[in-house]
Amino acid sequence: MRRRAVLKAAVSAALLAGMGSGAAVRGSGTASANPLWNAIFEKWVPEIFAPLPDPPEHTEAIVIGSGFGAAVTALRLAQAGVRNTVLERGSRWPNDPWREIFTGDDLPDGRGFWHRTSFTGVTKVPMPFADFGGVLDVTEYSGIDVWRAAAVGGGSIVFSGAMVAPPRHLFDALYGGIADFDELDRVYYPRVRDMLRLSTMPPDVYASQPFAHSRMWDQQVRAAGYTPLPNDSIFNWDVVRAELAGNSRPSATASRSNLGNSNGAKFDLNQNYLRYAEDTGRTGIYPGHRVDTIGQDGSGRYVVTVTKLSPAGQVLSTRTLTCDRLFLGAGSIGTSELLVRAQATGTLPRLNEHIGDGFGTNGDVVLARSVSELAGTGGGVPSASRIFDDTGLPLTLENWYVPGIPVETGAIASLGMVMDPTRARFGFDRAGNSVGLSWPKSAQDRVLAACKAVDSRIASKGGSSVDYSPIGYDANAVFTAHPLGGAVLGRAADANGRVHGHPGLYVMDGAGLPGSTATVNPSLTITALAERNIEAILRAGS
Repeated sequence: MRRRAVLKAAVSAALLAGMGSGAAVRGSGTASANPLWNAIFEKWVPEIFAPLPDPPEHTEAIVIGSGFGAAVTALRLAQAGVRNTVLERGSRWPNDPWREIFTGDDLPDGRGFWHRTSFTGVTKVPMPFADFGGVLDVTEYSGIDVWRAAAVGGGSIVFSGAMVAPPRHLFDALYGGIADFDELDRVYYPRVRDMLRLSTMPPDVYASQPFAHSRMWDQQVRAAGYTPLPNDSIFNWDVVRAELAGNSRPSATASRSNLGNSNGAKFDLNQNYLRYAEDTGRTGIYPGHRVDTIGQDGSGRYVVTVTKLSPAGQVLSTRTLTCDRLFLGAGSIGTSELLVRAQATGTLPRLNEHIGDGFGTNGDVVLARSVSELAGTGGGVPSASRIFDDTGLPLTLENWYVPGIPVETGAIASLGMVMDPTRARFGFDRAGNSVGLSWPKSAQDRVLAACKAVDSRIASKGGSSVDYSPIGYDANAVFTAHPLGGAVLGRAADANGRVHGHPGLYVMDGAGLPGSTATVNPSLTITALAERNIEAILRAGS
């Protein structure tokens, strides 16, 4: 093995600290125990402490969640004349070019995580902080930690910004009978790209110092015989350029993304779909409203129980809301939990046997290899490129940044996404009154082996000077940032998201996808399918 500079590798082990290790400690939820920190957060971000308005008792449509699928749904309903209420448990965070709105995952505080008191990365060094309603929820299941958003804008606040269409042949293998790739490619992928202003990294940004790691990543994969493919990105390159010019606080150029970009460098959903929906006057967005249960009353109306929370987690009120049509957009975990609970408790008694099925991790793996020569790598976040490999399990490796560490580490990171067939099922524990699942270690081992084989070839051919495997920091698959499934289209619901057994109930998010988006980031496909599905629902009138 290449053991040269192992000491440097040990120092660089911190590079994966922001990638999660599974050793996370759940917070107590008693944020009132931290009045000093709450006062500090209120001084830093007073906007999220403003009084929260109450949603109407009845709306024609309620949308649960505010991520990609939910935001599309809210806008298209509003444009069709349908008044709708968007319920989001997290806060609505502002942007500012100079204020530190969000924390970083190098030294996070309570703004980072949803009601936790500590997070331990791969370095095994706990990072304590005040319990608060931050933007990223780490949900722990047996065998897997799931990262998911808790903020208005959902995953668009905390994701890496890459929005990529899957290879056609792999998409067809997974989605045959659910969606037609040609239709998505012709109509809905372009629609989303236009709405979100997606584009590849411009040459001047690519050539800048913070993206030295992107250039070296490309150099190494070319040496191994691959041709890097450019990634479409949601990042606003003018804001990135402002950072480079010193006209904005560094964020996207300083390894910040997992816990938000304070200056709005990501063109997140608050700047497009959600804003456009509110501009119609027919959409109301209500942060700080956690949906606890869903059901249906004798008249056929949908019933939603909601807890109103302060940013510190204090319960302000509990209410019951009703609607004629209910759209689930709380993500794979949130939507699946609501449906599985409703089925188990009988509040939605006609849900079919496929509720809870089809959960997958999108084959997520994070990897690291060293530089080929002593040089600064930079901390630029937007992903410039990716490669595809099908010598074993089909997989994509994507150029990634070193999360939350804006210092030189001598390391280059990648995000792997493997065509992994493993699926799990959500179940309801009556004794604990909770929804959970178990993820097999064999699945982790399989995706790790596939990605490590490819990354090792690249490291060897590309001249990486350090082998991280002796100290165990070369790859990690104990968490996923891309949870999918639980209410899969074509099984729990029809191909357009209409939930079987309950007319007027719809799945509009990643819960409807069959555990994978065929080796690419899910956000583009989730958004495109939501565009397709809400168009079909509105056209049909139900």
